[in-house]
Amino acid sequence: MAKQIPFETTLKALGDETSGFSERYLNHFTDLTPANLSALMALWPTLSKKRRHNLLQRLNERYTEDTLLSFDVLAAALLSDPDEVTRLQALRLLAETEDIRLIPTLVKISENDSGDDARRAAIVLLGNYIRLDALEEIPEERVKPAQEALLRIYATASPALQRAALEALGYLHNKEISGFITSALQKRDPDWLTSALTAIARSANAQWAEEVLAHLDNAHPAIRRAAIVASGELGLSAARQPLLDLLEEEDDDEIALAAVWSLSLIGGEGVLEMLEILIDDAEDSEDETLQEFLDDALINLEFTEETAALDLLALDPDDEDDLLKKSRKRH
Repeated sequence: MAKQIPFETTLKALGDETSGFSERYLNHFTDLTPANLSALMALWPTLSKKRRHNLLQRLNERYTEDTLLSFDVLAAALLSDPDEVTRLQALRLLAETEDIRLIPTLVKISENDSGDDARRAAIVLLGNYIRLDALEEIPEERVKPAQEALLRIYATASPALQRAALEALGYLHNKEISGFITSALQKRDPDWLTSALTAIARSANAQWAEEVLAHLDNAHPAIRRAAIVASGELGLSAARQPLLDLLEEEDDDEIALAAVWSLSLIGGEGVLEMLEILIDDAEDSEDETLQEFLDDALINLEFTEETAALDLLALDPDDEDDLLKKSRKRH
């Protein structure tokens, strides 16, 4: 068994800016104990900005590779850092956080931070809490400040931040937010239309089906992708054939993968066959990342098909709610 490296050794290596900082130390910043966090925060002001930024960038890269890691303790401690880049990178490390104690701090950043990038990142995180509230996983009263802040931002902030707030508010299912979406659709501005479709994807409301279907072949890539994602999130069976056809012609890999995932959420005729062909091609190309994605899509399709096979009319309302929650959690 490999000997565990003391955290003091990690801090010593971090503080020695005459040398590079080894990859083997990065995982030592997960789930920091109070004592280790205190020691790190004592060292932090003595580090150059370059050293701090480099560490946080590498932690974000590691977190992207393995979301089972948790840098929440460190990130939370850095949300009040005077350096804007540090705050932004800390916010990105909190992408999967469910810690409701952070809501007041995130509200403050979303409304008052000096940097729009940090404000936008905080808005995205507040949207995650709205999603968790919709799934009844956190107390509604604790999320209320997040909702109120997002509504204020939508009413008063710059257009870019308003759009971010609209996307975050998409998880709320009420007439007010539906009105915001309708207004954004009517603007016919590409950025607003993209945000409206993103909000629609989160709404779980099929009333927007016609609007979503109309943009599956939009010439604007961001709009097309947002419509594709929305078609899957809403489970629009009418989008199945257009998406299968799209895969034959789409040159944008990101959009093509979005279409594959949406099809795995919709299911039905031709989807399994399409996935099997893509999996065979991926195996031939030895693209492990693509293979993993397609395997996940296949698992998701199996879940979709199993759910569709149930006679939902025979289920209790509570059972239907549970199925919906499970479905949302998967994406």
